[in-house]
Amino acid sequence: MSRIRLRYEKLGKVRFLSHRDVARCLERAVRKAGLPVAYSQGFSPRARLHFGLALSTGYESLAEFVDVDLDDAAPAAAGVHVDELPDRLSPCLPVGIVVTAAAPIETSLGSLQESVTSCTWQFDVPGVDPGTLAAAAERLLAAREVPLDLVRKGKQVREDLRPLIVELSTERAADGARLVAELGTKPRSVRPAEFFAALGPLEGDVDIHDARVLRRHQWITDDGARREPLMVADPSPHAQVRAS
Repeated sequence: MSRIRLRYEKLGKVRFLSHRDVARCLERAVRKAGLPVAYSQGFSPRARLHFGLALSTGYESLAEFVDVDLDDAAPAAAGVHVDELPDRLSPCLPVGIVVTAAAPIETSLGSLQESVTSCTWQFDVPGVDPGTLAAAAERLLAAREVPLDLVRKGKQVREDLRPLIVELSTERAADGARLVAELGTKPRSVRPAEFFAALGPLEGDVDIHDARVLRRHQWITDDGARREPLMVADPSPHAQVRAS
């Protein structure tokens, strides 16, 4: 058995598909493209696809990943050319989901969920002055603690988000302001909605539902060096254009 890692984008209207729906789409695409995917054992065999951190419904991404186990003994295995997989798989997926890179990886590598230590998020916030958003970001960075009341398993808990806020920057956007945030994933991921709530009230009562939220990167840290699970060799033609 061998393993390949795929990188894909999720842009445009397809952002309203849930993580589970996207997983089903990818399973169907793998079968439709004729890849000799390996299956689990047992009463109800499933295609051996290993997904990374879930992307919440309504958010877009330039950096989603899935690992696919292949059955090397299958007759179709000889016809698998990794560099051709993006073009082979993308037509089998819904509009807005595009495979941008593929590469073989060792099966001994840790899972994506275990390996990713932080994510870079982009928040495009309409109708907000960049200075106002920059001030809110500076307050978070200067705070010793960022307490947030959450409900976990039916219980009210208070957590400190400050250790998971790695880096923040702001800039002017076409119709408002843009905030770029690197947020940690250990011991748990910071949800974009939680982070946005921690910014505090913004002008015009803007909330997370008014913002365009885009995951730009996922990061793995090895011996102090940071890298992505799989780089894109060439800039994606979809990187700056939202799919329709």
